Formats: sequence, structure tokens, C-alpha cells
Amino acid sequence: MTPTQQNLANHTRYVPLYHFVLAGLLALNFAHALRKLLPFTPDSFYQISLATALLLMAWFVRAFPVTVQDRVIRLEERLRLEKLAPDLAARMDEVKPEQWTALRFASDAELPGLARDVLAGKLVKSADIKKAIQHWRADTLRA
Repeated sequence: MTPTQQNLANHTRYVPLYHFVLAGLLALNFAHALRKLLPFTPDSFYQISLATALLLMAWFVRAFPVTVQDRVIRLEERLRLEKLAPDLAARMDEVKPEQWTALRFASDAELPGLARDVLAGKLVKSADIKKAIQHWRADTLRA
């Protein structure tokens, strides 16, 4: 069985146990702690503090690796674009991180043209960049 080819419609990645089960359990825990907050006691303060800490921890456990991943994507795409369109090397700092993460899906043939459109202000939002890609380059090694 061959895996489904990645494209604009199916490129997002969800880990059900993390994105749905854990997030749901933490939200329920927070709602329960909030409901038990009054009357305000040391125990109710502890419960809401712990529920808040768990929510923050779950958020940052995801946010920190995604930030590192975005930095690696930016580096990879800069190196790829330097090879494909050396004339754009001087302007690469003008491309925003979210634009780099969208450009990574472009084929080698499309990348220089799309990068020029980004630098010209024709493509600003990552969703618009992804929609402009004709030949999708899959990225299956994401955190």
C-alpha cells in the first residue's frame, strides 16, 4: 500500500493522543479546578495553579520543538534557494519565518519564482504561498 501523496489538503499533522485526548483532558481538568475555585482556599488555589501549570507545560512542550523545527526549515530552505537562485541571496533576510515554512513545500523548479513573488510582496501569507504551489514537495519529517 503506497502512502497518500502529501498536498495542500492533507499536509497538516495531528497526533490524536496529543492534540485531542491530552488537550481535552487538560481542558477538563482546568474547568474542574476553575469550578472548585470558590470558596477560595489554599487547596482550591493549589488545584487551579496545578491545572494552569499543566496547560502551560503542554503548550510549551509543543511550541519549543516547533520553533527549533522552523529554524531548521529556514536554514534548509535558504541553502536550497542559494543553489537554485543565487541572485536572491542578498534578500533572503526579508523572508519571514512563516513564509519559509510554506516555501519548503515548493518543488525546486517553482521555488525561485515563488521566492521572487514573496520578496515582491505578491505572496505574503503562508496559506497563499501554499495555494500557489503546483508541484508539492512533501515534508513528512516534522515534529
